[in-house]
Amino acid sequence: MVPGGVDAVADGANLLDEVTPALRFAGRIAVFRFWDGEPGRGITVHPINVRDRVTDHTAIEALRKQVEAGVLTARVADVFPAAKVVDAHKLFDRGGLRGRVILDFSDDLSS
Repeated sequence: MVPGGVDAVADGANLLDEVTPALRFAGRIAVFRFWDGEPGRGITVHPINVRDRVTDHTAIEALRKQVEAGVLTARVADVFPAAKVVDAHKLFDRGGLRGRVILDFSDDLSS
């Protein structure tokens, strides 16, 4: 589809080695889970981890606004109250999800 490859890939599906052939020489890949692979061909890996941004309230607010405006689509598999974190992990560990598992801390914020 793109002769010579694409400039960059945001790999939200954790495809890693399967998606790097789509990148051009010296392209870039953003990974949202830990990956210690080496894609070669001068490709730069940019690990992105939510823990690095957990206190960046400005960025989080901007994302919320983009989702509400329909600019970004949030794919959510299920939402659990924070007290049900064990159930959330069990669902996540089963795999095969089409979306993220969300923990809702709103009840915890009132205390």
